[in-house]
This record gives sequence, structure tokens and C-alpha cells, in this order.
Amino acid sequence: MNARDAGLRACLVCRAVCDATGAGTAPVWCPCCGAAVHSRKADSLTRTWAFLVAAAILYIPANLLPAMHTTTLFGTTRNTIIGGVAYFWTSGSPELAVLIFTVSVIIPTTKMSALAYLAYGARRSTGADAHRLGRLYKVVERVGRWSMLDVFVIALMAGMVQFQSLAMVEAGPGAAAFGAVVVLSMLATSSFDPRLLWDKHGRPDHA
Repeated sequence: MNARDAGLRACLVCRAVCDATGAGTAPVWCPCCGAAVHSRKADSLTRTWAFLVAAAILYIPANLLPAMHTTTLFGTTRNTIIGGVAYFWTSGSPELAVLIFTVSVIIPTTKMSALAYLAYGARRSTGADAHRLGRLYKVVERVGRWSMLDVFVIALMAGMVQFQSLAMVEAGPGAAAFGAVVVLSMLATSSFDPRLLWDKHGRPDHA
């Protein structure tokens, strides 16, 4: 028997355990914070897939469109995310290059792939253990928000370079598209209900 079968629900706001005996699928109100407590998030997988597909689509122009415009005495260059990584690497800032590559390429693609795997696992049985899937969701939730760092790095570099009067750096449409990817992936993560993993993969001895 799991918590839902026992008539218990967890409040996602304050994490309190609420008695929902006889409530069925109707929401109950948390006695601690007053928030509505549902057995499962409504249309969780539908909204997760919608945000995830939108993020994957926008990730294409985020990499193809210029994310940074650099104007110097020698002319103007337009760099994509990968071009920006090469620019910082060759201009003597390998640390920034590694940082931008990590938060712009590795983290977003890993996060979207992991979230797609979790959403698939919540619908179909994959033979995975619910504990491991739950830990994977926690990692995705915590790490994914750091992917917004590259937008802040571009803004920071623009201010630093202009302040030193060396050149002028402006964020391009690729940075805006990437910011949208980050927001959509965060919405996909918040829309996903990890309790669905236990419904599909949980065992009686795990309750």
C-alpha cells in the first residue's frame, strides 16, 4: 500500500502530509499553509512534453543564431554560442569558454534528455528502479537552473568590455532564444510530477 491508497497526500508547498481520506481525486486544503493539495498534478505529462518539445525546437535557433555581437576597431563579428566559446578561448579567457560551453551545451542537452527519459518512464515501464528515477529528477531540478549562467556571462562581459573601452559586446537573438529554452525547460521540470514514477515503477516493499 502506498500513501495515496492510505488516503495521504503530500503538500508540494510546505511538504506537510495531509489526510485526504474519502476525497478521491478532488483537492484538499493543507492545514499548515492552506495550499490546495492534489493527488497528482493535473495533465502533468502533457504539459511536461509540451514545454520540453518547445524547448527542443527553440534550442536549434539558439545555437544557429548569433548570441553575441562584438564590435572592435577592426570591425564587427557575430558569434553563435559555439563561436562565443571559441572567441573567449582564443582571446585568453579559457575559463569563460569552458563555463559557457558547460552551461550552454552540456547542461541543457543533458537536462532535456534526462527529463524526456523520466517522462517516458512515467508513461511506460522501463524496468528502472523508482528510487534511482527519483534521484535523477532531483538532479535535473537542481542543476537545470544553472544553465541560465551563460546569459549572465554575456551580459557581464558586455559591461566589462564596454567599461574598459576595448570593444562593444551586445547580446544577439541567439541569447534570447537560449533564455527561452532555459525558461521552458524549467517549466517542464516544474510541471513533471515525480510521484508518477512511483505509480509506474514503485513496488510494495518501497512503500
